[in-house]
Amino acid sequence: MAEITRDVLIIGAGAAGLTAANDLRKAGLSVAVLEARDRVGGRLWTDVIEGAMLEIGGQWVSPDQDALKDAIEELGLETYSRYREGDSVYVGPDGQSHRFTGEMFPVAPETEAVIAEMTERLDAMVAEIDPDRPWAHAKAEEWDTVTWDAWLRAQTDDDEAVRNLAFATGTAMLTKPTHSFSLLQSLLMAASAGSYSNLVDADFILDKRVVGGLQQVPQRLAERLGDDVLLNQPVRSLEWGPNGVKATTDDLTVSARYAILAHAPVLYSRISFVPPLPRRQHQMHQHLSMGFVIKVHAVYETPFWRKDGLSATAFSPYELVHEAYDNTNHGDERGTLVGFVSDANADGVFELSAEERKERILESLSHYYGDEAKNPVVYYESDWGSEEWTRGAYAASFDMGGLHRYGADLRTPVGPIHFACSDLAGAGYQHVDGAIRMGQLAASNIVDAIRDAGSAEDAV
Repeated sequence: MAEITRDVLIIGAGAAGLTAANDLRKAGLSVAVLEARDRVGGRLWTDVIEGAMLEIGGQWVSPDQDALKDAIEELGLETYSRYREGDSVYVGPDGQSHRFTGEMFPVAPETEAVIAEMTERLDAMVAEIDPDRPWAHAKAEEWDTVTWDAWLRAQTDDDEAVRNLAFATGTAMLTKPTHSFSLLQSLLMAASAGSYSNLVDADFILDKRVVGGLQQVPQRLAERLGDDVLLNQPVRSLEWGPNGVKATTDDLTVSARYAILAHAPVLYSRISFVPPLPRRQHQMHQHLSMGFVIKVHAVYETPFWRKDGLSATAFSPYELVHEAYDNTNHGDERGTLVGFVSDANADGVFELSAEERKERILESLSHYYGDEAKNPVVYYESDWGSEEWTRGAYAASFDMGGLHRYGADLRTPVGPIHFACSDLAGAGYQHVDGAIRMGQLAASNIVDAIRDAGSAEDAV
């Protein structure tokens, strides 16, 4: 078995791990990045399916995502705006599609008033939340022990308003049923984007894309590290103690002074820790779970919706495909729609055959765009729930009561072991921006620890 020694071992070659590795290299430290997959990128994955370039994982860049925007610029990548000219479509409880422009979708005046009043109230609550310390709010325990759905329904009996308000943080972002997570978790999701209003604004959240795909961010970071990124190396055990760590894969051992676990926390249990992690971490990690969403890619000979005056922005809490957008690649003559099927709906369609699932999903898309949507030339479903080294999407969140109970310990190092991934972020939570921020933070903390240790030795 081959043996190597480095200053820092990073487990996971996604945006967080590769950012950390590059920052540590710049600080003069040696690194090794172990990746279980046969590619870098983690939940970023751009691939060619039947001749169509598809971003199977994350893809959008928002105006507030400064860490990601800085990385894109520094890596020499270009961005372009998502197509959004024309009418949007909303399908209401009557099953009818309604075209509209502007921010407010067509609902009854009384429903519109409830949504506006509740949005203002939620923005005020979110403004009180520090996304890095949501558990520190005076009402954290109270807000963490009531479900998002129950809290909304206690404010109004307007079901359509509740469904649309709940939709943004639940079905669309945390990708869990709204009865399964807390008000505090919902407020954190909104605070990570700056406000509830930002989170529900598709033109803000889904602003730009990277020409050639967002996976180029980790790919270019990995290129700078060269042979220090090792693929197909799932870590089986991690020994740790005051003198450092030793990771063992099927054919390699890596000894280092520090380790960074730069992957989703639901995968920590795949590693045998020697000695075991402390009780606090064992308990905490059991209260984190991934959401589940199917990202549907449908490619057509042309972006037919544009000739009908549609932007392709469409949503409905009553549809199987709860939201969809124009996802046409830069410079591509063909048109691509991307849609999403989430939480319990995603569970349900995977009980069907592949053909029946495709038929149901395309039928739902046709409710927004007409029958032409039923006939794509390429159709593909991103199913991260079946990915061995991810197991869900988009990210992990706490179950009821878990955030105020354990949140303060999410990033706390255990001896020489540090943690970094988008699931642990405040700003940029569950986005690439958050992954980069966490990679930078972990690297900075290790550099500080080494400096402090050196200062202590000098003082002796």
